[in-house]
Amino acid sequence: MSGSEKALPADVQAALASHFFIRTTFRRRDGRPRTVQTTFVWDGERRIYLSGYPGKRDWVASMAANGAVTIDTVERGEWCAIAGEARVLRERKERMPHLLAFVEHWAARARPLRFGLRPALLALRANRRLGLPWWGPFYLARRILDRMPCVEVRLVGEPWRRPDSPPRPTEPGHDYPV
Repeated sequence: MSGSEKALPADVQAALASHFFIRTTFRRRDGRPRTVQTTFVWDGERRIYLSGYPGKRDWVASMAANGAVTIDTVERGEWCAIAGEARVLRERKERMPHLLAFVEHWAARARPLRFGLRPALLALRANRRLGLPWWGPFYLARRILDRMPCVEVRLVGEPWRRPDSPPRPTEPGHDYPV
């Protein structure tokens, strides 16, 4: 953490370390707000990384167009919000460590799927550390990881408590909560 960035309060750190979902509110290209619920991984300081299934996502395009976001914790009634600045990561070298951390975080929670995923993640990490080429099964893994979105959100504000629940997720192109 840089000297100018203040550490997050301990209760917010505990929430980010233990929660699996957050809600992110941002502006669509037409200016209307949209809230999505996503899985994330936290870097332990003032950055979180959003990702999801491979493929294009309209929420990623919206964050690329306007990076001002609000992050809300949503689990166990610990509702706090933090302003953030989103940046879409596009270069493989920059994205890969965050995507692997995201997949590991997800695999730790997705109990039925993690049995086969854990050895694959260990093999991928070893492959990356050794700088080996993306051959054989690693080529398929790289193709999947290359298609996953990766958005870095730098938490720039001080967290505030929400007296009520955070905004509900909205459908793409609609203003009503789902």
